[in-house]
Amino acid sequence: MKALRIYAGPAARKHIAAHGLQPKDVRTIPGAAGGPKGLILGPIDRFLFGDWLPRSSQPVDLVGASIGAWRLATACLDDPVAAFQRLEHDYVRQRYDLPAGQKRLTARQVSQSFAANLASFYRGRVGEVLNHPRYRLHVVTSRGRHILGREGRARTPVGYLGAFATNSVHRKSLGAWLERCVFSTPGAALPFDTRDFRTRQFDLSDANFNLALQASCAIPFLLEAVHDIPGGPRGAYWDGGITDYHLHLDYTPRDAGLVLYPHFQQAVVPGWLDKGLKWRHRATGFLDRMVVLAPDPEWIRTLPHAKLPDRKDFIHYANDPEARITAWDRAAREAERLADELAERLQGDDIGDVLPL
Repeated sequence: MKALRIYAGPAARKHIAAHGLQPKDVRTIPGAAGGPKGLILGPIDRFLFGDWLPRSSQPVDLVGASIGAWRLATACLDDPVAAFQRLEHDYVRQRYDLPAGQKRLTARQVSQSFAANLASFYRGRVGEVLNHPRYRLHVVTSRGRHILGREGRARTPVGYLGAFATNSVHRKSLGAWLERCVFSTPGAALPFDTRDFRTRQFDLSDANFNLALQASCAIPFLLEAVHDIPGGPRGAYWDGGITDYHLHLDYTPRDAGLVLYPHFQQAVVPGWLDKGLKWRHRATGFLDRMVVLAPDPEWIRTLPHAKLPDRKDFIHYANDPEARITAWDRAAREAERLADELAERLQGDDIGDVLPL
């Protein structure tokens, strides 16, 4: 059984058929939201950023939401292989033990723990990210508008109910409730067109790096919103996956190389609220130059509980966190097959079967 599948849009398939897939072809790498699912991409990340991409020299834009933003910020650190190993180790071993007499952790407690983890991980190293000679990082967040402009016990659920209802009718109407706010390496232009959705861009800095990254991971109701990020407008900022779950963006310019996407599935879903709207899971012209690296569904069924790690594991293993850690460790080790197969397929002139995206 093969573990890895490669999918590509029409323009990308044509390019690969004529030229193969070379490091110099890549201009953009997205990183999806999805929480623990991103753990299986660790070996691919280590191969791409530690071995394969260093064989080229062109600038590359890294566009991430939630765990994808954390992964791609890690790619910008010195010695990315060691940094990715630490990210995997720390992420697998995160624990949210309940204090005595408490039935569940509050959003504030989870947010405080997560903020401390980010501060420890990037302490003294933000400059490595912002000054990387090749990689331009773009951290996607979702900023609330109107009733969602501030977080509140009543206004937040009411606002998200309205966002869900209007998004079901038309994705662009979600912009009445939330806007895409991207915090980028200073001076870096966005590598995608923004006519699809209300968008604003701001510079990353030492003052806002951790806050922007925390906001990009701030799942509503599970974590608190991050308010008033320095360098951006006032307001409540939530998980970038709400507006851009899998970064289904209109990547530009269309004549400047490929979008290489390590992903945990074939479908590139536009927003988090689109998860149940199957008709929005199809590929569009936005993805013509995209190459998706994803696990074979049959291989996924060989993992613990026949699935990818996910947030529900925190509930399933609530009384046995060590069992969760063991299961996630095993999934991460099994995922080394994905990187091994990718390296083998990229060695020669024939990359093998490339499936339509």
